[in-house]
Amino acid sequence: MAITDVLVPQLSESVSEATLLNWKKQPGEAVTEDEILIEVETDKVVLEVPAPASGVLSEIVKGDGSTVTSGEVLARIDSAGKAAAPVALAAAAAPAPQVAAPATASAAASSVASPAAAKILADKGVDPASVEGTGRGGRITKGDALQVNAAQAVKPAAAPVVAATLSLDGRPEQRVPMSRLRARVAERLLQSQSENAILTTFNEVNMQGVIDLRNKYKEKFEKEHGVKLGFMSFFVKAVVAALKKYPVVNASVDGKDVIYHGYFDIGIAVGSPRGLVVPILRNADQMSIADIEKQIADFGARARDGKISLEDLTGGTFSISNGGVFGSMLSTPIINPPQAAILGVHATKDRAVVENGQIVIRPMNYLALSYDHRLIDGREAVLALVAMKEALEDPQRLLLDV
Repeated sequence: MAITDVLVPQLSESVSEATLLNWKKQPGEAVTEDEILIEVETDKVVLEVPAPASGVLSEIVKGDGSTVTSGEVLARIDSAGKAAAPVALAAAAAPAPQVAAPATASAAASSVASPAAAKILADKGVDPASVEGTGRGGRITKGDALQVNAAQAVKPAAAPVVAATLSLDGRPEQRVPMSRLRARVAERLLQSQSENAILTTFNEVNMQGVIDLRNKYKEKFEKEHGVKLGFMSFFVKAVVAALKKYPVVNASVDGKDVIYHGYFDIGIAVGSPRGLVVPILRNADQMSIADIEKQIADFGARARDGKISLEDLTGGTFSISNGGVFGSMLSTPIINPPQAAILGVHATKDRAVVENGQIVIRPMNYLALSYDHRLIDGREAVLALVAMKEALEDPQRLLLDV
């Protein structure tokens, strides 16, 4: 018998543990190398665990909902047991032939379960007669026993939705477990608000220059680069230009030290079915408009499919949150620690503004810069936001780096 272990993928240094979601295969079923067996949810991303070899899934060590760490054994594959898969399945489906009158409970367990399985079932108070064995002749294996216990232990937490509970007046409620990702987001946001001295400064920007430039070149841009020309790339370029002028806004606090970053890794907040994630544009100052648009499009697609990696989310010196895509008019974004500032972008709307003593209609966007006042004074924060505004109102400057 050639046994191959299925291991928890290597997690990042900032992720200490993860939660198993639903197994896609059960003991006794055939698996193919690289076939996805289960997903592992961390507080940042969901990782897929592929089969390291082809064969038969002989044992599941960690059941749905289990908490695991890097390198732990999740299951075992018998890579020499291809022919045993249909036999095991047939045995599991057939009535177990062990129901002759047992003398004692322990004797019954011994007759239908391996010694290791019998001990596990006895420790958990599980009647062996209630367990379908996948071993030869319906025998209960250690993997069967572990699987039963794991399922019993975590079934309520693993269920996506707990059954609705009706109150006395007939109004329904549902209680569902918070995902690891949502719990971690909540923890970090509370940490940010409790540990940082957060202030927010606001300004408005006339987006007409960006809109005109985009309308003029968007068709040629898409034809040339294979990606649509959006607005976020202009915001990223404007942010980088401002951070170069005011490096403290790109810095972070580490205890009593200030770390000034000589690079510009910009986090872009992206919504996903599992919650908010903030993948990082590495060295954004070295990226072209096309490079930025391609990377953001890739982040969006992978976030929707749950394919964002831990590496994509690690680090970052400054973040941008775009609530405007959902219609937000104004907000005060929360800093993503250990960063010291974050820019909130909102919906662009036509507004009546005064220019040269005349009331005119312009497409205006309200910008919000939240910053950690322990590190950044109001002067630097306001001037940095003004620099972003000026760059966006005259976008040709972004191309000329002036």
